[in-house]
Amino acid sequence: MTPPRIAIVTGSTSGIGLAVARSLAEAGHAVMMNGFGDPAQIEADRARIETETGMPVAFHGADMSDQAQIAALVTATEARFGQVDIVVNNAGIQTVAPIEDFPVDRYDLIMAINMSAAWHLCRATFGGMKSRGWGRVINVASAHGLVASPYKSAYVMAKHAVVGLTKTLALEGAEHGITANAICPGYVLTPLVQKQIPETAKARGISEEQVVRDVLLAAQPTKTFVQPEQIGALAAFLCTPAAAQITGTALPVDGGWTAH
Repeated sequence: MTPPRIAIVTGSTSGIGLAVARSLAEAGHAVMMNGFGDPAQIEADRARIETETGMPVAFHGADMSDQAQIAALVTATEARFGQVDIVVNNAGIQTVAPIEDFPVDRYDLIMAINMSAAWHLCRATFGGMKSRGWGRVINVASAHGLVASPYKSAYVMAKHAVVGLTKTLALEGAEHGITANAICPGYVLTPLVQKQIPETAKARGISEEQVVRDVLLAAQPTKTFVQPEQIGALAAFLCTPAAAQITGTALPVDGGWTAH
């Protein structure tokens, strides 16, 4: 049985991150949620997880594109819970466009949130994990951290970098009781993916129905979306003693996409 730990889960107000926050709380860990959205809905979700799991759950609205706010997130978590043992870098955004038309400001924001935020958060928490001889870094990358798709140059670039960061942290933490792994989901029907459907339809000149059938799920042999709860369950498992020798990996949860 894993003793209670303290987790930060970025981008956890919806989709995969919310499922990960719930799974970690269900496994007996305190959780600091983070993200954007309707304040009333965020509070309702936070309170529901706390009530249903019996574990303390807090929220901090740090903008993960801002290094100072990332530092404030860590400070707030340590003030509330005492330390940070588990970091789940899940926050992410997406834009779909041919590279020659790709908005530069969106490129900068994608790199800041999808890639640099993970580095900054790990930099701020890794030393504490080392000093206590235990830590878990879980980077929610993507199948796009392993393979590419057209019109997603910034996202694919950032997610490949996250996989590289994961491997480096695994080596740096190997003798300090710290593991680092990347979960690489295929298509999960989250708000982020739902937003991609009309963007991809416009970029490719096809209908939204064709995007789902012929673009998104064409890559997944199972022809079904991954469920957020499946990612949450894997994240919780990676924090157990049974997963202590799993480190430096990129774990696809993609319905067979990367088996091609």
